[in-house]
Amino acid sequence: MIYERVALIGLGLIAGSMALAMRRRGLAGEVTGYARSQVTRDTARRIGLVDRVCDSAAEAVAGADLVVLCVPVGVMGDVAADIAPHLAPGCTLSDVGSTKRAVIDAVGPHVPQGVHFIPAHPLAGTEHSGPESGFATLFDNRWCLLVPDADTDPDALARLRALWEGMGANVDTMEADHHDLVLAVTSHAPHLIAYTMVGVADDLRRVTDSEVIKYSAAGFRDFTRIAASDPTMWRDVFLTNKEATLEILGRFTEELFALQRAIRTGDGAHLFDYFTRTRAIRRGIIEAGQDTEAPDFGRTKRGDA
Repeated sequence: MIYERVALIGLGLIAGSMALAMRRRGLAGEVTGYARSQVTRDTARRIGLVDRVCDSAAEAVAGADLVVLCVPVGVMGDVAADIAPHLAPGCTLSDVGSTKRAVIDAVGPHVPQGVHFIPAHPLAGTEHSGPESGFATLFDNRWCLLVPDADTDPDALARLRALWEGMGANVDTMEADHHDLVLAVTSHAPHLIAYTMVGVADDLRRVTDSEVIKYSAAGFRDFTRIAASDPTMWRDVFLTNKEATLEILGRFTEELFALQRAIRTGDGAHLFDYFTRTRAIRRGIIEAGQDTEAPDFGRTKRGDA
């Protein structure tokens, strides 16, 4: 057991998977949970997602030695302000947000003296959301990035690292601004591109009698999986990681123009060389164990079709 009591604020995919992963390995003595929605709390109680579902965030964090904010990044500051008076001295406060600088700026001012604030970001997920979407193996062989600062207590950091490793994750540390740039490349911009491509296809579908959906091939199908992700979460991600996302989108636009020119001028050599280089990146991801040649995005673990 690593923590006596863990409080999860927000009870969606990540929080639910954390609760199940901690239960699988006996990493916490008790896991409490709170969600703003009564429906979500009722569902979490019905399925026994955590040991105790509370009707207020203050009740959930009382006596916890780890509190994890599992809410959209846009509301983390408000949630931190709400729970701050109720955090136990010496506890660790963390999060699972997809951006880190904005979370630090929003949450940091509310962290009481003596509480260890260590932002985190598990690089795992599916297109599903809600308390019934979690599964215990979500973090297995995925990466979790911890974002300590120069003043972070080393024992608190080691303990949080041990929890994520106990839940199956590989753990690394990263500086906040670098994290946001890296994730703009690997996650944020790809999501925005997927949303755009599906939106374009939806416009086309209106004039093709739904053939876009009927004849979807794997590429477009996987775009739709990404574009089905939680809209509140992704709205907040883009609004809180503007600079890095816009930088990467600018580079993407330049690359796209170059490919348009190659297609227009019949420059097959440029296209072949470009596709060969990008194919190698895919192979590198597989060799690093971060995907398989036939990814299931967690569906078989959930029993989905």
